[in-house]
Parts: sequence; structure tokens; C-alpha cells
Amino acid sequence: MFAFPPAPVVTVPVEGGSRFPVRRIFCVGRNYADHAAEMGHDTREPPFFFSKPSDAVVPSGSSIPYPPATADLHYEGELVVAIGPGAGVFGFAAGNDLTRRDLQAEAKAARRPWDMAKGFDNSAVIGTIRPGALPDGLLVTTVEGVERQRSALSMMIWSVPEIIGHLSQLVNLAPGDLIYTGTPAGVGALQRGQTCTVTIEGLEPATVTFL
Repeated sequence: MFAFPPAPVVTVPVEGGSRFPVRRIFCVGRNYADHAAEMGHDTREPPFFFSKPSDAVVPSGSSIPYPPATADLHYEGELVVAIGPGAGVFGFAAGNDLTRRDLQAEAKAARRPWDMAKGFDNSAVIGTIRPGALPDGLLVTTVEGVERQRSALSMMIWSVPEIIGHLSQLVNLAPGDLIYTGTPAGVGALQRGQTCTVTIEGLEPATVTFL
């Protein structure tokens, strides 16, 4: 018997009408050379990972409150990998790894964890998951219809198989896990009232509006 009702299972829509039950969210840091350079880091460092809670998921088309405790909220358009049965790739989606950049900068300066900069409420925007093969095209992020990021997915430093290989050495990947694979250069601030959209060729866009 539960002491109180458990939280509902977090799900993401899948093309065709089913739902993907989210277990965990892993994110890859600095996986595009141009973004690593704009953040002042070496472009070939080994991949590293951070996490977001499953209930940070925001489905595309949502309007969400501008997060508290920040004056510098950033978008980070990303390809998301959905893990299915047998710890294999189930499908892919467009995503947005929202970041409280000012809190991240403070944490970096103090050599403290990034948790509150990355894993806050409503920080993992995601579009509909498309089962099947990896898309091979462009990632584009727009804010109020103005392009802010554009990159080929092939510009990732670590490919999807390499990311899964590295992460599998650290944790046992399981059905329901999501992996945000990093963002290209061009990250920037978002304001209240703005709409941000991440599009990846072959996938449904991931759109969110800030109240």
C-alpha cells in the first residue's frame, strides 16, 4: 500500500498514436565543436553526461511559465534518442534542453553541480517521437520565427552509437530512457512571451511558449 498516490507515468507521444513511457533523461554536454568553442572548451574532450528528472518533460505545443531563479534562460536545440526494449534505439525526436545559464555559470565558477541549472521543472521540451532510423539532416532553432541555430546532425562530435556506447559503460540503459545528444552553436536567451521551435528534418518540431 502506498502512503499516498504515486505520481502518474510521464509519457511522450509516438507517431501512430501510442505513448512512450519516460524512465530517465540523460543529456550529453558539448557535443558540437562550434558550441564547445563558443563556451570556451576543447572540442575533443570525452563525452560527459548530466541528467534531468523524467517529470521535466514538456510536450511540444505547450505554454509554460518562465522559470524562477533566473534572468538568463537559454534554448539548446537537440536531437533526442528514445531507448526501447533490449536497450536499443526505439526512435528519435526534436528536443530543447532549457538551461538557466546564469545558475550554470555560478555553479561552474564554484565547481559545483549543474543540477539546478539543467534539471529544473519544465526543462526538457520534446516533440513527437518517430520510430525508425536516425534522421540525416539539419537541426534549426528559431525564436519568434527568427533563426538562431542551424547545423547538420553530422557535425556532432560523438555519434549516436558512440554516445550510447559511452553511456552504457556508466549505467544500464533501459526502455523509456531518453538521451538529449547536445546542441550546436548559437545558444541564446529567451524572454517571457516568446515562442521557441526546434526543427529537425524528418521529425515533428518541438515548440514551446513562455508565459
